[in-house]
Amino acid sequence: MWEKREKFLTAAACLLFFIFIVVGCGGGGGGRELGANEENKGRTVFSPVPLDLDFATYEEAPVEFTASIKPYLIEPDFANVINRDMFIFSPQAEQVLAENGFVVVPGDHSEFFMLYENNSYEPIPSFITTDSMLHNYHLFFSHLLRVVEKEKLAPELKELTGAMLSASEGQYGALKGTDWENAAKRNMGFFAVAGRLLDPNAPLPGEVKSEVEKELALIASHDQIHASPLMNIGQDLTELEALEEDYSQYIPRGHYEDDEMLRSYFKAMMWCGRMTFRLKSVDETRSAVLMTLALAGDDNALRWDRIYQPTNFFVGKSDDLTFLQYQELLKKIYHGGAGLKEITSDGEKWEAFVKAAADLEPPLINSIPIYEEEIQPDREREILGFRFMGQRFTLDASIFQRLVYREVKENDQGKRRMLPRALDIPAAMGSEEAYAILEAEGETGYEGYPQNMDKLRQYIAGLGKENWVQNLYWAWLYTLEPLLSEKGEGYPSFMRGQAWTRKNLNTYLSSWTELKHDTILYAKQVYAEMGGGMAGVDDRGYVEPNPHLYARLAALVKMTREGLALRDLLEEGDGESLERLEQLALALKTISEKELSGILLSDEEFDLIRSYGGQLEHFWLEALRDKGVDHRSAIAENPAALVADVATDPGGSVLEEATGHIFDIYAVVPVDGTLRIAKGGVWSHYEFHWPMGDRLTDSKWREMINLEEAPPLAKWTETFIAP
Repeated sequence: MWEKREKFLTAAACLLFFIFIVVGCGGGGGGRELGANEENKGRTVFSPVPLDLDFATYEEAPVEFTASIKPYLIEPDFANVINRDMFIFSPQAEQVLAENGFVVVPGDHSEFFMLYENNSYEPIPSFITTDSMLHNYHLFFSHLLRVVEKEKLAPELKELTGAMLSASEGQYGALKGTDWENAAKRNMGFFAVAGRLLDPNAPLPGEVKSEVEKELALIASHDQIHASPLMNIGQDLTELEALEEDYSQYIPRGHYEDDEMLRSYFKAMMWCGRMTFRLKSVDETRSAVLMTLALAGDDNALRWDRIYQPTNFFVGKSDDLTFLQYQELLKKIYHGGAGLKEITSDGEKWEAFVKAAADLEPPLINSIPIYEEEIQPDREREILGFRFMGQRFTLDASIFQRLVYREVKENDQGKRRMLPRALDIPAAMGSEEAYAILEAEGETGYEGYPQNMDKLRQYIAGLGKENWVQNLYWAWLYTLEPLLSEKGEGYPSFMRGQAWTRKNLNTYLSSWTELKHDTILYAKQVYAEMGGGMAGVDDRGYVEPNPHLYARLAALVKMTREGLALRDLLEEGDGESLERLEQLALALKTISEKELSGILLSDEEFDLIRSYGGQLEHFWLEALRDKGVDHRSAIAENPAALVADVATDPGGSVLEEATGHIFDIYAVVPVDGTLRIAKGGVWSHYEFHWPMGDRLTDSKWREMINLEEAPPLAKWTETFIAP
C-alpha cells in the first residue's frame, strides 16, 4: 500500500500522511504530485511537463561560539549604566527595564530604518534586532514575487486561459448530444470567468453567458458563501450536494491591492486555485478529465508549468489533485494515452478511472465550505477533487487544520474551536511558552487538542533539513525556529527570562504574519540617508545575538537569489541587493558569535552597527522600486504595517493577523566592560476576529491604526511592553 502512496505523494505530504494516519491524528493526504517525465508510450496525447526542477540548494554557514557572557546586574537608579541620562522613561517602563534588562515601548515609526537613522543623529547606541532583519527579507520576498507575477505569470495565465477556452469550445462542439456535453459546457464557463477576470474584453461564449455573468457578479460583490452558478450547472443537486464557494476570498489583499494588473491576476488565480471539480460528482470529474486532455494540446501543459513551478518555489506544491495525477491515471488505464473518443466511449475503462481516482489521497487542508460533522460526516468525500491550479500545502495551515473543529471537539462549555490561534504554530514547533499561554487562555481545553498537539510536535521534531528547505515558504519557517529556544547561561542577562522568550514569540508571530501576507493568494487557508556621530559620545551598539537565525536567513536569501536566477526570473539589480543582504546577515552572525564569546568587536563592526539605518533604507528603496518609490518621502504610503486573514469560520468570521507601528526596544547591553542602553526596533503584532465579508486590506488596516481603532495587543505581551 505504501508503494502506491509513494507514487502519488511528495516527500512532505508523505511524512504528513504518515504521522496523521499511522499515529492517528485524523485524516490526511494531499500535497501530492506525479512525475510526468516518463517516456511516452503508444498514441499518447499527453505532453511531458518538467517537474521538481532543482531550483536552488540551501547552504547554511556553520555557527561557532561558546556562550560565555558573565551575568550582570543593573544597580539601583541604573548607576552602572553609562548612558542612562540620555533617556526619559515612564515609571512603568523604567521598572520593566530594571527587572528584565530590556523594555519595549509603543512607538509610531512607520518603518525600521527611520528609527535606526534617528539613533545615528542623537547619537544613541543601536540595538540591531532580528525583527529588523527578518523584515528586510519580507520586503524583498514581496518585491520579487510582485515582479515575477507582473512580468511573467500574469501574461502567461492570460495566454493559458485563452488557449484553454478555445480547446474547451472545441471539445464542446465535439461532445454535443453526449453525456459529456454539460461537462464541456462547464469548462467553457470556467475559462471564460478566468479570462474575464484578467481582461474585461475577453470573449464570452453564449452558451454559458448567464452563468458566467452570475459568477462575475458574485466575485465582484465578494458576498460571502453561495452555491456556485457555474460549477453546479446542469446538475440536479440538493442544497447539501451543491458546491459552495466563499466569494469573500476574491477581495484583493496583500500586495495585490494597489495595482490593477495584480488585482486582476489575484482574482483569476483565486478562481483557478479554489474551484473544485469534486470526485463525488461524475459530471464534475468529466470536466476535470476534459481539462486534462485540453492541457495536453499545443503548449498548454508548458504554459501551466511556467506558472506552477515558480509559485511552487515560492510557496509549495498543490494540496489538491491536479492534471498531473489525472494524466498519470489516464495513461495507465488507457494504456499510454487517450483522446475524446476513447474516454467517452469505453465505459469500463471510465469506471476504472473513477474508481482509481477515488483512491487518491485527499487534501490535508480543507478550504471548501462544508457543513458540520453531523450533516456531512465524510469530509474527505466532500473535499476530494481536481483543481486547475490548486492552492498550496503549507505546514502551518496543516497545523491549524488539526487544531480546529472537527479535528478537535468541544470544550467543557460545549464551545467549538472554529478558529485557531497564531500561537498554535510556535507551540507545535516546540515552544513551551507558547503552549503555556494557550493553556492559560483556555485554548487547550478542547477535546482532542492536547493529543493532536503532541502528535504534531512528534512529527515536526522528526523533520529533516531536506523537508524544511524544499521551498522558500518552508525555509522561512525554518529560519524562525531559533527564536523559540530559551536562552540560558552565557547569554546576556536581558535574554535569560520569560520576558525575552515572549518578546521572541512576538517576533516569530510578526514575521510569520508577513509570510502569510506575502503568500495570501497561493497558500491554502483553513476553514474552520546616514547621520554623523557626536564627538566624545560612546555610541558603540549591539546586535541581538542569535547567530543561528542570521545563518539561516543568509542561506534563505542565497537560496532565493540562486533559485530565481536559475529560472531567469531575477533582474541584475535585485540579485545584487540580495547578495548584499546575504552578506549583512553573515556579518551579523559573526558579530553575534563574538558577542556571545566575549570577544570585542572591531571598529569596522561597530561602524556597521552605526550605519545600519542607512543600509535598511537602501533595502527598503530597492524593494519598492517596482512600485515607483525612489525617495524616503514615500514612507507614508508604504509603511511596514500590514494585515492578512489566515483562517475562516464559515459561520461568518476570519482570523486576522497584523503588524502595526514599529515599537522601540531598549536593552541594557554589555560593551567593552561597560553596560549601556541600546535602542532598536521591534514589531507590534495583533490578532483578532473580523467579519468574513469584510476581509481587511492593508489600506483599511493602516487607516484603523492611524485612527487609533486597532484592537488591543495580546495581554501576554504586557510582560515586556510598557507605556
